[in-house]
Amino acid sequence: MSSEIDSSTLLSRASQLIDLARKAGADAADAVVVRSRSQSVSVRLGKVEGTESSESDDFSLRVFIGQRVASVSANPGFDLQALAERAVAMAKVSPEDPFACLADEASLSRAYPDLQLLDTTEVSSEMLREAALAAEAAALAVKGVTNSSGAGASAGMGGLVLVTSHGFEGSYMASRFGHSVSVIAGEGTGMERDYDFDSRLYYAELDDPAEIGRRAGERVVKRVNPRQVPTGKDVTVIFDPRVARGFVGHIAGAINGAAVARKSSFLRDKMGQQILKSGLSITDDPLIVRGPSSRPFDGEGVSGERLVMIEDGILKHWFLSTSTARELGLETNGRGVRGGTAVSPSSTNLALEPGDISPEDLIRSVGNGFYVTELIGHGVNMITGEYSRGATGFWIENGELTFPVSEVTIASNLKEMFMRLTPANDIDRKFGVAAPTFAIEGMTLAGR
Repeated sequence: MSSEIDSSTLLSRASQLIDLARKAGADAADAVVVRSRSQSVSVRLGKVEGTESSESDDFSLRVFIGQRVASVSANPGFDLQALAERAVAMAKVSPEDPFACLADEASLSRAYPDLQLLDTTEVSSEMLREAALAAEAAALAVKGVTNSSGAGASAGMGGLVLVTSHGFEGSYMASRFGHSVSVIAGEGTGMERDYDFDSRLYYAELDDPAEIGRRAGERVVKRVNPRQVPTGKDVTVIFDPRVARGFVGHIAGAINGAAVARKSSFLRDKMGQQILKSGLSITDDPLIVRGPSSRPFDGEGVSGERLVMIEDGILKHWFLSTSTARELGLETNGRGVRGGTAVSPSSTNLALEPGDISPEDLIRSVGNGFYVTELIGHGVNMITGEYSRGATGFWIENGELTFPVSEVTIASNLKEMFMRLTPANDIDRKFGVAAPTFAIEGMTLAGR
């Protein structure tokens, strides 16, 4: 798959589309091309199960007539004039939206840094096949592993071409490579499944496939013969980094400006107030060189900057796009993301900053408690903060991980959980949402 993709032709077509929309009667417009190139190979039990390859450039045009807005999408090869005229015709009959607009011209990025997001390494289907096979073989070699759910390897790139009627033109591409494997231990009704994976912007930085397979095998073997534990109302729960990242995602959702504007966030009235323990911070930085979710500008042409979203436990910012910011009486902070034809706010490289204690010492400090490695279900109410999810993991006894646990539920309220969170120091920033191991005191555990 070629990684040298010239964006000049797409920029030219997007500019033409803007001009045609203005001639058709639009007051303002922007044109976007979402770019995607990918290939992947999946294997199971030593045989290739599937090979996929895809390539697309999806065009979107958004036009504004007064307070009316409409968006249309098309694949390459469409008729520019017909698309522009259709978008304008749709806008003329659309209901008014007092908050829909392009980003203010003053906030547009005029120069942006090279964040080194694109690795031009050529990865063949044969290389992907060998990586997937190596990961699976290493996992199956672990004593106690009885079967494979499959392994995979992928390579791809994606990016954005954006042109606006008030002068912005920009494009960028980012690469992505990945290895993964899922295996089974045990027999019959006692079977357990687990997995491991790695994903990076640069191919040379990927973990060795055999190491990924070994970790997956060791993880699943430890889960065999799980038990239930008694129900308890004041249990300290430690979140493995794999599930900790998802929990930080709940925080991100609660401080998303769109949720605040819809009044669907339990933190909507908490700006400037303490929502985490003192000393804890959550950062968001779109400009990290080789960052997994970095971008030189957002979906509206605005460059974001590093923000401390929560500083010393105090809520400082919402994630904002232009329209969401206007609805809240604020200004965008460059967090607009294209989703189809819509723009909505989202995080970039989000991190719950680490503490000072090692995960081993954090576990020892708990004494008795529950170490969670997997969460099940979607029992999170973002309006009230109520939290209740099925969980599996390991029981902590006398400061040590002992036997595997399954078929239990952990519950609390996110407001209380935030204030009882203690992070360890083992953060891994290779993910777009990064979090260390952390403990939350005072949770309810429903078991037998």
